[in-house]
Amino acid sequence: MNKVRARGESIRQFIFEQIGDHHHDIAAVTAEHFGISRQAVNKHLQRLVEEKALVAHGETKARRYALRPLDIWHKTYPIEGKLTEDGVWRSDIGPAFEHLPENIRDIWHYGFTEMFNNVIDHAQASSVTVHFKRTAMASELMIIDDGMGIFRKIQDALGLLDERHAVLELAKGKFTTDPFNHSGEGIFFTSRMFDCFDIISGDVYFTHHFEADEDWILEAGNVSGTQVWMKINNHTARNVKKVFDQYTAGDDFGFDKTVVPVQLAQYGDDKLVSRSQAKRLLARVDRFKVVILDFEGVETIGQAFADEVFRVFTHKHPQIDLVHIHTTDAVMRMIKRATAGGYPPEN
Repeated sequence: MNKVRARGESIRQFIFEQIGDHHHDIAAVTAEHFGISRQAVNKHLQRLVEEKALVAHGETKARRYALRPLDIWHKTYPIEGKLTEDGVWRSDIGPAFEHLPENIRDIWHYGFTEMFNNVIDHAQASSVTVHFKRTAMASELMIIDDGMGIFRKIQDALGLLDERHAVLELAKGKFTTDPFNHSGEGIFFTSRMFDCFDIISGDVYFTHHFEADEDWILEAGNVSGTQVWMKINNHTARNVKKVFDQYTAGDDFGFDKTVVPVQLAQYGDDKLVSRSQAKRLLARVDRFKVVILDFEGVETIGQAFADEVFRVFTHKHPQIDLVHIHTTDAVMRMIKRATAGGYPPEN
């Protein structure tokens, strides 16, 4: 690729990336970023409109641009004995991604089949609807079922007091309500392959964003069934192997490393102060060799919480490498206080 063509591709890619936030002034923003005239940018914009990658509204200074959907459709499937995730992939979903790079197709193949199979096997639903949209920049897909709701099902299976606790278990990985037929890895790895991954069910909205590498719980507003939304840039270099390799700590290439977002253990203005909160945070993490506790968004923790996590747990599970990241000074003080103590644990 010569320099002129490469620069043109960079300008077009910048337009695609920025147009969502700058639909009214994309020409000015692009001209400033690349140090070129607005007239030069307008030539790129006009070409993208002619190629049907963009759609334009209005005239002259009032003109606005947006990404044009290149493909958009939806379909509802009754859940019956003959419905399979690989059959739907071959007939409907796979062909929609055939023009995308192989690494993106592989991610969609993994993510779609895992999430669609969850509906068939776990949702207790009568039907499932798939919505799909692709633009020049990204592709996105939503899977909606009319079942009992994923968080409620996990809550019932584990006897949890709150649906929100179910999100914490999903974020750790290796959780399934059907261990005989499932490994419990599907949602964990799918959420980390896509740029955006959301699950809405009941009163809970769970979201994971790749760029920030953060998990969030929000209020959903009593949504029936389960809605899963996935979105990824069509040109990302990410691939399935890279994501799996991030969570492999040993030579056996198993899923033995996890990152636990500590913030998911607190709700609203709650502070992480009690041993019961600590035990809930650490439930089932003994299935991993390396456990990374991500304290992003956690300002402080209490003495009992810190003692249970960093002294009691580590003494009971010396084979587990417990790591903490993104800690504030206040959190670090409590961790150092806990690890400086002796054993048996304090009352």
